[in-house]
Amino acid sequence: MADKAGAPPRAWQRMLSGRRLDLLDPSPLDVEISDIAHGLARVARWNGQTQGEHAYSVAQHSLLVEDIFCQISPSCSPSDRMAALLHDAPEYVIGDMISPFKAVVGGGYKEVELRLQRAIHLRFSLSADLPERLMKTIKRADHIAAWFEATTLARFTEAEAAKFFGRPRGITHDRLPLDPLPASVVQDAFLTRFSEIDRLRR
Repeated sequence: MADKAGAPPRAWQRMLSGRRLDLLDPSPLDVEISDIAHGLARVARWNGQTQGEHAYSVAQHSLLVEDIFCQISPSCSPSDRMAALLHDAPEYVIGDMISPFKAVVGGGYKEVELRLQRAIHLRFSLSADLPERLMKTIKRADHIAAWFEATTLARFTEAEAAKFFGRPRGITHDRLPLDPLPASVVQDAFLTRFSEIDRLRR
């Protein structure tokens, strides 16, 4: 809805860092890792329909995906690891919309998500658009993580999870951190991992 002066609707969000991020035309200069970590640690995966005292957050999922990505791509560069860690970073602004609802909403959501992802990549010295091979490997890690989350936390049967995400190959459950953690703990862990990878890139 337009304001009283007939101006277009507000399309920006004020961040805790003080930045004002325009959702329709996001600038890399308005992207801060502290805002990303804070937001992702408070966005629930699976619409919050997971077992445990705490929500399983997108930040915790992102750490899991980066871990799995390194296992399936052991020769990856630090920049590749950063791309994996930040693969869902736009959700610090737009939330985690489950796949069935994305299908209903259509292309508008994806356009906003893509603009944000490009701004985030540029802010942290990644290519705005990642190489296709890298994107496919990150997506594979994402699907492996989703299979374990679905079967361990969201009460999917293994057959249901396999239908949507495929079956994980070469990755076992025993060393994957899947217990949902408090937001403050996950936020700190995300920032720590970001800093570790960032140091490797220098």
